[in-house]
Amino acid sequence: MQKELKVQIPAPNIQMMKVRIKGTAPLIFHKWTEKAKKQILDKQLKKAQRGHDIRKPEEEYVDSFYYDSEDRVAFPALSIKLAMVNAVRNVEGTTMTLIKGAVFVVGDKDGFIPVLNGGKEITRKEVIKNKDKWLREDMVRVGMGSADLRFRGQLAEWEMEFIMKFNGDILSPEQVMNLLQIAGFACGLGEWRTERNGNFGSFEIATK
Repeated sequence: MQKELKVQIPAPNIQMMKVRIKGTAPLIFHKWTEKAKKQILDKQLKKAQRGHDIRKPEEEYVDSFYYDSEDRVAFPALSIKLAMVNAVRNVEGTTMTLIKGAVFVVGDKDGFIPVLNGGKEITRKEVIKNKDKWLREDMVRVGMGSADLRFRGQLAEWEMEFIMKFNGDILSPEQVMNLLQIAGFACGLGEWRTERNGNFGSFEIATK
């Protein structure tokens, strides 16, 4: 006869709160385009490579942004959670594994959060219109040290507003906010962010 297990599992204390973050350094976008992913796959499959395609800087710039289903500039919600998880390296008394299961950043149905510029949402049309202001050209090292140019979007002023879910039996609202603040300082978001030895993508919690 099987012994009856007497295990008590209390209901989870899931809490939610709205948060707004504000960039303290420019945010550099670098979304992988379908063309770039296909080139990587073709190389891994050892498919014959054609000659170099003609570069289209403006098109590469526009495609470097993330867009949601309404064609607004957005950013993956998961990137914010990962920044918080990585921030645990700067916190004593907890672990990355614990935070992975205790905190979630809510995005839309595709996992995106709109990015605000000057407090307003940005459309793809505005990205094209502001090319002269938001396009950056960088020399980067790829492969065996060879050089290449990257054309990417950058927002000097940016904000995001989103919902956070967290386990209230593990973390208090204050602890969640403190961890997010550390993530903004020590990790950041986007290309050349602070945790990747860069000076970009840092943020703080907006007070208003």
